[in-house]
Amino acid sequence: MDLKKECKKELTERILPFWNKLRDDENGGFYGFMDNDLKVDKKADKGVILNSRILWFYSTAYKTLGEDYLLDNARHAYEFLRDKCVDRKNGGVYWLMTYDGGVSDGMKHTYNQAFAIYALSAYYLAGGDKEALDLAFELFNTVEEKCTDDIAYMEAFSEDWKLIPNDALSENGLMADKTMNTVLHLIEGYTVLLEASGSEKVRNRLMFLLGITKNKIFDSKNNKLLVFFDRELNVIGDIHSYGHDIEATWLIDRACQVLGDKETEAEWRAINLRISDNIYNIAYENGALNNERENDKIDKKRVWWVQAETVVGFVNAYMQGGNKKYLEAAEKVMEWIETYQTDSREGSEWWGEVDYNGKPMQTVEMVNPWKCPYHNGRMCMEILGRNF
Repeated sequence: MDLKKECKKELTERILPFWNKLRDDENGGFYGFMDNDLKVDKKADKGVILNSRILWFYSTAYKTLGEDYLLDNARHAYEFLRDKCVDRKNGGVYWLMTYDGGVSDGMKHTYNQAFAIYALSAYYLAGGDKEALDLAFELFNTVEEKCTDDIAYMEAFSEDWKLIPNDALSENGLMADKTMNTVLHLIEGYTVLLEASGSEKVRNRLMFLLGITKNKIFDSKNNKLLVFFDRELNVIGDIHSYGHDIEATWLIDRACQVLGDKETEAEWRAINLRISDNIYNIAYENGALNNERENDKIDKKRVWWVQAETVVGFVNAYMQGGNKKYLEAAEKVMEWIETYQTDSREGSEWWGEVDYNGKPMQTVEMVNPWKCPYHNGRMCMEILGRNF
């Protein structure tokens, strides 16, 4: 298989045409909901995570493909984020907007701030808009002021920054004060902000986040990342998120590359290869990646974002360690995606979830506050940008 050719086709012939149609020129941003019958609800709420990820997607697509309309779509997403999603009184971005740009849910979440920083930094790198970079720094400073405690980062806050239960990122019947997921995406956001700015303060906080990940989140005995924690970063529950593990390997490698610290980069390359090998051995099955393990129960459904991250993560492992089993696995997962994860109906995109045998489950809508072109679009652009 020619992975680059397949990813270029997937990006230009399926993912981009699908999302281009969801631009809302009347109320700004992009429509927030499409059901599995491909019906758009033009008055559905618009997730700020969704809009941030779309901003990142079009900014990076413009850098990858160079077509002017991509930058125009990025600008359109940026204007909605700048004008509607930022709380000018209390700081930070909201959680959920109404279709016409009102506040539907004013919650402030560290995870959400991280994605806005990620998107704004990418938009600056694509188009050079200094205003976007300034806003990214404004959010960075808000996170560092409002979200940190004496250990790491708290996560869920009210509109005026009072701590609230972390329902948004807790799962499996647990209530976590802190999560691997939020730390991972702070790393992601701060990596691109550092790339865009060279800021020493951002560099220091990125190193801090990598230290937390190595010392508290990485389970060195079992070569995996722990998922949920209490306030003191003691682990709660017995969860293993296979998709987050393989996603983390390449995101952390990228962070180390941007940092330019050779010792940190070498240390993390070794850790990430251990994580990748563990995932290959325990979660790669029947041509795709299982979802997660909770206690002794393995969830074998195939989730859209997990498959996308697996392709990138296994290619990254091949590039870092040279073992061709990872490249072959990435190609197999791409075959799975093309055969089962993509929806063959004209004008559609990817099924959110399919079962172990590839049958669509229709449990996740085509578009919702979380379902976006970030994971699958990024897979395509990452593969196109790598030499392997």
